[in-house]
Amino acid sequence: MHLNTNPDKGNQTAPVTFILLDFNSEDLKTLFSILFLPIYIVTMTGNILIIILVIIDHHLHTPMYFFLGNLSCLETCYSSTIMPRMLVSFLSGDKTISISGCFAQLYFFGYLATTECNFLAVMSYDRYLAICRPLHYTLLMNGKICVVLIAASWISGSLGINLIIFLISQLSFCGPNEINHFFCDLSPLIRLSCNDTQVVEITAFIVSSIGILPPFLITMTSYACIINSILKISSTTGKQKAFSTCSSHLTVVACFYGSLIIVYVLPNTSSLSDFKKLFSLFYTLLTPLVNPLVYSLRNKEVKEAAKKTLKMFHRTH
Repeated sequence: MHLNTNPDKGNQTAPVTFILLDFNSEDLKTLFSILFLPIYIVTMTGNILIIILVIIDHHLHTPMYFFLGNLSCLETCYSSTIMPRMLVSFLSGDKTISISGCFAQLYFFGYLATTECNFLAVMSYDRYLAICRPLHYTLLMNGKICVVLIAASWISGSLGINLIIFLISQLSFCGPNEINHFFCDLSPLIRLSCNDTQVVEITAFIVSSIGILPPFLITMTSYACIINSILKISSTTGKQKAFSTCSSHLTVVACFYGSLIIVYVLPNTSSLSDFKKLFSLFYTLLTPLVNPLVYSLRNKEVKEAAKKTLKMFHRTH
């Protein structure tokens, strides 16, 4: 960081910290400060419980639950990237975040969001094979393939965001230091730079398109094939059974991608800024919460595993 030499903005010292403006409404701040702590606790508890159940219950040692365990691991990290800092801001009134902390938050948010897109695509492909090609399922989704798919999802998620963070670190920030968001997202951050950010914006668009569009298309294509296959089932019971195996995952997909589309596809105007911040809560707060809820409340195998684990715990104590 250095002194600004841009004559249009004058000589201003580079900021040491940024200020996250979060939500302008005091009523919303009060409501959110009451809601967010219990939501975060439930999110962490639910996802960690799913990870434990998938590890210790041999009935859950299947591709579907292997992917679910990894998704829950990701959701705990994803939620912790944003929620603790936001809770501190609401409870203490301290809205500042260091520049290095801001970059770190942006890195982990971008990395984990991209990885989640990959996970959702892998899980939708898994459901496609289970419903549309059941006779070939064990061959096409064996243990080795599952590990390769998950490893590729984790690794590829970090590639694009590394480049974006490198480009942002070359920018100068020299004037206003207020980020109009509740976390360090890319668009409101680069607006504060006194450099030409066109290269960063074009690179971010290309990287985001490569990282998000293919997994999204795989997910949508898989579910189009799944729905088509379910509609061909003659019995109502068969249709319900087939749909129940993917309805929980479809709920998470709809919540995650629906909110992403609203936030990042709608134009960046001042009139929509608060509206988009509210919808940002869906993919940063509600998706990690929805994941354990829909899989624990609507999934018989997970509920049975939880009951058996509780019985084992009571016996040992």
